[in-house]
Amino acid sequence: MRYGPIRIYEQPLPGLPVYNHPPLAGWMLLGLNELSELGIPFGTLIRSPASIADFFCAIVVFEIVRRRGSLGAAVACGVGVAASPVLIATSGYHGNTDAVAITFALAAAHLLVDRRAPLAAGVAAALSISVKFIPVVVIPALFLVALRAGRPALIRFSAGFAALIALVWGPVLLTVPQNLKENVLEYAGGGYRLWGLVRFADLFGLPESFITYIEGDGHFLFVLACAAAGVWLARLRPAQLPVVVAVTMSLLLLLSTASALQYLTWAAAGLFVVGFWEGAAYSCLLGLTAVLGYQGRSAVHWSETVLLLAELGWLVLAADLVSGVRKILAARPEPPAGPPAGPAPVAASCAEQRAGCAVN
Repeated sequence: MRYGPIRIYEQPLPGLPVYNHPPLAGWMLLGLNELSELGIPFGTLIRSPASIADFFCAIVVFEIVRRRGSLGAAVACGVGVAASPVLIATSGYHGNTDAVAITFALAAAHLLVDRRAPLAAGVAAALSISVKFIPVVVIPALFLVALRAGRPALIRFSAGFAALIALVWGPVLLTVPQNLKENVLEYAGGGYRLWGLVRFADLFGLPESFITYIEGDGHFLFVLACAAAGVWLARLRPAQLPVVVAVTMSLLLLLSTASALQYLTWAAAGLFVVGFWEGAAYSCLLGLTAVLGYQGRSAVHWSETVLLLAELGWLVLAADLVSGVRKILAARPEPPAGPPAGPAPVAASCAEQRAGCAVN
């Protein structure tokens, strides 16, 4: 890398609008570049992080589902993630790092409420937004559940999150803060009208000013709506946090005003957390969309067939989201497990025994 992972944010890149990846991605590219000096093809290396992440994501999804359903359902959902055509296309072919960010986001929720490891959960949450910034919509829900788990859990979660953020984001924030803000934090995506809201707005002939607005500054309203939905669901059912994270990331894709085939990754694994049939329906239809899209002349110029499949896939995604919200709300409203209980009950029991002896 000519400029390094920090100064890269200052550079105009030929053929690209900006370098819009969070800081950890730059260090990853630097490491992969060093490995390529050993003779390993860079094309193989650049696909490795996402492909490895998909393997671990299948395990995380298995563990999440196993704790909330049957072993058979957990196996089916884990295998569904591993065999998802969406992930095979976006990770194995494209090599984009969206899958890495999603894996860390799901892992953070699993570590927090299932493994009762808030420190590791905080690190995983920070890693998710350090690879791709999109999981920022689930961070408020994670902090809310950490708060509800008790002060020690919140402190550990916050410490892990803050330490990793300071380590990875600190040098860039101190060196090129304005470039980071413009290129990463305010990035609205490309202006292609291929997916979701902007696609339907264009099809139905809505005013150009409206479409331009939701593609620009207006997209922040959808991001805020996703974060608010995640917080609301996490407050009602904190023990279902992994499912809440999956639904929130899927909602972000549903409301996305940007278009790119790799964005289909945002919901691919998470919908298997919602349920096998929800994940399978999405992966099959949108997997075909991704495969055909990548086979076209350009990943950002979709054929009429791919556009039609994407429209149907958007409707399937909406139906899956309704199913996900219903399953979250139908779950027993119990809080996530807090820190292990200390010796207080034993001490109380002894005190009661002494009191009883005194009476006798």
